Amino acid sequence: MNIQKIGVVGAGQMGQGIAQVAAQNGFSVMIADQNLASAQTGIDKIKSQLEKALQKQKITEEELHKTMGLLKPVNVLADLKDCDLVIEAVSENVELKKKIWKELDQHVKPTGLFASNTSSISITELAAVTKRPNQFAGMHFMNPVPVMKLVEGIRAIQTSNDTFSTIRSTAEKMGKTFVEARDIPGFAVNRILMPMINEAVYALYEGIASVEDIDIAMKLGTNQPMGPLTLADFIGLDTCLAIMEVLHDGLGDSKYRPCPLLKQYVTAGWLGKKSGRGFYQYS
Repeated sequence: MNIQKIGVVGAGQMGQGIAQVAAQNGFSVMIADQNLASAQTGIDKIKSQLEKALQKQKITEEELHKTMGLLKPVNVLADLKDCDLVIEAVSENVELKKKIWKELDQHVKPTGLFASNTSSISITELAAVTKRPNQFAGMHFMNPVPVMKLVEGIRAIQTSNDTFSTIRSTAEKMGKTFVEARDIPGFAVNRILMPMINEAVYALYEGIASVEDIDIAMKLGTNQPMGPLTLADFIGLDTCLAIMEVLHDGLGDSKYRPCPLLKQYVTAGWLGKKSGRGFYQYS
């Protein structure tokens, strides 16, 4: 299937990034959020990011205008009815995602493909709430989407070969490297990454080292570009906790138990960079 028109549900950080990359690579993109105003806010933030790229001479003015011309905010999910592919990028809440997919299934043309950007929730479970589970797959982009080269593709048990092949080729047309993972909690990236972050939080919780020293040790000792606690702040501690809970519940192994300190930070509203405070303070 030749994908030309993409719908993105969710105008937050991930949705903005997916929409931007899709439009920059020639796809027509419609963005839906809670209402038209919030969808437009997402597009305004994309424009701001593109203007910064223009100032740094990473793109031309012509490329900026061409990209913006391919982006359109919409008011309701029904407005995505003619999309060839709809990518959902809302928060990691399984009931919210299911509600959205049930509604999209009623409105999007029968040939339209569905993809969730979930970082840990079962693609098989999400696909099952639609009447087109064979046309459903996982398309896990990394944050920030315009910078990170990877898309992790997840094949639900119902996903057809044609659907998965189209999802792969669409990701590659967006300039991404595509890897395939099984539909097991956390898939591949977060199955490895989140327990590492959780263990770094345990190291802090148990007084093994300070926040700064844990990050410095992992950066200089294992050649990571960013320390695990800095990365957790960037991802969002609420997201990290949600993924750890999916791993713990889905795999039933105590090694995935979320650190009590991670839970405490989330309860306090210390969610990382987006809230102004996590393991570090942000102005």
